[in-house]
Amino acid sequence: MNVLYSLRDVTVRYGVRTVLSVSDLDIHRGEMLAVVGPSGAGKSTLLRLLNFLQPPTTGEVRFDGGVFAANRDAPLSMRRRVTTVFQRPVLLKRTVEANVAYGLRLRGQRDSAAEIAATLDEVGLAELAQQPARTLSGGEAQRVALARAMVLRPDALLLDEPTANLDPYNVGLIEQIVARLNQEHGTTIVLVTHNVHQARRLAQRVLFLLDGRAVEVADAHTFFEAPQDARTGAFVRGEMVY
Repeated sequence: MNVLYSLRDVTVRYGVRTVLSVSDLDIHRGEMLAVVGPSGAGKSTLLRLLNFLQPPTTGEVRFDGGVFAANRDAPLSMRRRVTTVFQRPVLLKRTVEANVAYGLRLRGQRDSAAEIAATLDEVGLAELAQQPARTLSGGEAQRVALARAMVLRPDALLLDEPTANLDPYNVGLIEQIVARLNQEHGTTIVLVTHNVHQARRLAQRVLFLLDGRAVEVADAHTFFEAPQDARTGAFVRGEMVY
């Protein structure tokens, strides 16, 4: 598989404290990689690196040939190829349609009504296009946030606990949308989740972070059925108290 992201000798430090240390990690184009680990393991820091929001203290993040490092900012053209959906969506006090259109309008793409309508249909919100975002349920709001990211057709979509506060029905809807986006559109997806069952359902590969370090990365079957590191096995079995 082609490599989209390549991290080499990456660390993120706050003073003397190292919050993330990844010596060698490739993320393949078109794959879904789940990132798991306890709170404070460095998962959100990793997403900020992948979205070029926070530079590494040392090392470099390569994205499709471009370089992001402490002394080298990611160009706007590279940043626009990646987008993030967070655990708690922040929506504009406008209609559902206006929220989905927001990113396109910022990029000067005004003639996009058909694309917005198609994306709302993809996430099952076509009938709510003119409804004020403030009236939506939590699951509907998260689908609007997902549609707002999807309509940009990013090369990489980063998901930070996108279903953490949702009921099982909405978890299922979000998972279906994400899986379809990966399988049918070939979007590279990095999914941060505390839910190991979700990682097992969705991901082709899984990365386990602990204390800011990459303990193990493997294909999903190996990761869950035959982990190579004892700490991974303890985490997967629910034996790790942290």
